[in-house]
Amino acid sequence: MNFAVASEGASSVELVLFDGPNDPEPSHTVALTARTGPVWHVYLPGIRPGQLYGYRAYGPYEPSRGHRFNPNKVLLDPYAKAIGRTLRWDDRLYGYRVGDPEEDLSFDPRSSAPCAPLGAVVDDAFDWADDRPPQVPWEDTVIYETHVKGLTKLHPEVPEALRGTYLGVACEPVLDHLRKLGVTAVELMPVHAAVQDRRLLERGLQNYWGYNTLAFFAPDPRFSASGGIGAVREFKAMVRALHAAGFEVILDVVYNHTGEGDHRGPTLSLRGLDNRAYYQLDPQNPRFYRDVTGTGNTLNVGHPLALRLVLDSLRYWVAEMHVDGFRFDLAPALGRERGAVEFTSAFFRAVREDPVLSRVKLIAEPWDLGQDGYQVGRFPHPWAEWNDRYRDAVRRFWCRGEPNASELAARLVGSPDLYRAGGRSPWASVNYVTSHDGFTLEDLVSYLHKHNEANGEDNRDGPDANFSTNCGAEGPTADPTVIRCRERLKRCLMATLLLSWGTPMLLGGDELSRTQRGNNNAYCQDNELSWYDWRLDRRRRAFMEFVRKLLAFRRAHPVFRRRSFPEEKEVRWWHPSGREIVPEDWHDPNLCAFGLWLSATDDPYLVLLNAGDFCHFTLPEAPHGEGWTWVWSTAPVPLGRKGQILKTARLPARTVAVLRAAGDGSRRTGGRSRIR
Repeated sequence: MNFAVASEGASSVELVLFDGPNDPEPSHTVALTARTGPVWHVYLPGIRPGQLYGYRAYGPYEPSRGHRFNPNKVLLDPYAKAIGRTLRWDDRLYGYRVGDPEEDLSFDPRSSAPCAPLGAVVDDAFDWADDRPPQVPWEDTVIYETHVKGLTKLHPEVPEALRGTYLGVACEPVLDHLRKLGVTAVELMPVHAAVQDRRLLERGLQNYWGYNTLAFFAPDPRFSASGGIGAVREFKAMVRALHAAGFEVILDVVYNHTGEGDHRGPTLSLRGLDNRAYYQLDPQNPRFYRDVTGTGNTLNVGHPLALRLVLDSLRYWVAEMHVDGFRFDLAPALGRERGAVEFTSAFFRAVREDPVLSRVKLIAEPWDLGQDGYQVGRFPHPWAEWNDRYRDAVRRFWCRGEPNASELAARLVGSPDLYRAGGRSPWASVNYVTSHDGFTLEDLVSYLHKHNEANGEDNRDGPDANFSTNCGAEGPTADPTVIRCRERLKRCLMATLLLSWGTPMLLGGDELSRTQRGNNNAYCQDNELSWYDWRLDRRRRAFMEFVRKLLAFRRAHPVFRRRSFPEEKEVRWWHPSGREIVPEDWHDPNLCAFGLWLSATDDPYLVLLNAGDFCHFTLPEAPHGEGWTWVWSTAPVPLGRKGQILKTARLPARTVAVLRAAGDGSRRTGGRSRIR
């Protein structure tokens, strides 16, 4: 085995080997006497898979100059492919004396060997058989955002030993559910091995989401049925099973910061290897970190060592673990080399030019917490972006009844104001109404206010602007009127999402009407508040069937899956009075119903949206004067009989309806199709 680690500032580096996870000190210490540029390395014969190891780095401990070398601290290999021992919180993990009046300027001489996280040597061999990535075109992609543990922890048909694990996701009952649902890609919340926050553990909580990366190559052992190096094999088995079932695998990755925190955090890996190289430091006072992530530190991706670490990690997950794409948390932070966000930075250039990475799906969370951090619509091709302007426009229209029809109209047709420039396509807009961060769909129509008391932060955490509604009662209720209102709104929200141009993303569990009881920041809730409840009553089962049919409808009609922006004449907007909308109409505060005519094919469709009370909609003249036939709607009763030619539509309150131009197209496909 060749052991190698990169550090520019270290004066020497040692490899330490442990015989077992309970060993308080290493059994062998080996000096890395060979050096190639900044890379220290040594080759050892006879090393076997499962060998536990770490490093010690020697150098100056001068926090005021950005140096934090402390050879008493055992450091996790940034390239470790498996975690052989998770960290055990102890004051010895810190490079300074905790409680000292000088804080991090002091020096702690105690060894962290008994409690430090350790890497484990792995055998990369795996039988991929005839594994082939599905390579779903962007315009056909439907993303299902989910959590490895939450998806399967309560699934009654998954073997108990596999619930909450990679192998649980690979079980046939889970794959069958995803197949029937009709999604094409599974986006997994962070699976890189993460740090469990000490403050959360002390409060009896855990970092469930995992946005606190420690090791960029190692699958998180939390989700392994066998633990240790078994996590690598199990992750590969999960990917192989998802591919065989036709699903792409997208990873939510966190390269903007690490779990080592700010200047008062522990010394676990990069901080002790070369703090100045791997982290962005305050140029005025290098003792402190430049923090645009809200976590205490920002990775210095503009430095060659950190950039290579990130790129090598991404290539590893594609080439060795066979994943199909990435969603980058706080992606603008990766382009900050001199403080400002630059899309010509080393990271974005390298990804664009890389023959492996440029071919997988790349999705940005297009904001961070730094100056000018909001970059929605500004990422270059071939990046797609989470479009929070879509999310807010849809929520405000349906849940709050706000006069934002003009904003919503732009979001329905792929947000051309954001993505048409630079040769980008509608699919660059990842449309979503809900995500892991915020209310679930069920809670969006059940709570007017967040209820995060269980997080132990006095309900101060989580966003306050949710654009939600409770339909007249806060939280659970037996009132049938309130329940009917909520079910109608859920259908309108989901229908809007799946009829919009762009790449739709569903929050996993929304199809099951999953609730977090009003918690819109359940990052620390590793319990039934976050896990999916698979027990479906009649109401929840009916909504799941609605989502399935809606996805099938989208899949069957390419007019709702545009690869490129259409000509202006192919999209027309209609007023309920039966005329085309003029610019002044969009400023009408009472405009809560309008129609979208899609004639980009020979089979025109008319989509009607009514967020207000009952609306009598005079339909425009259809092609060839043949009128319109009702296809489906979210209303509890049909808008017309099978094959009936409609000149007007009576839209109940809170309704989405789809009509098709009468003629050969509608007769050929059998008229309407009920989606209820």
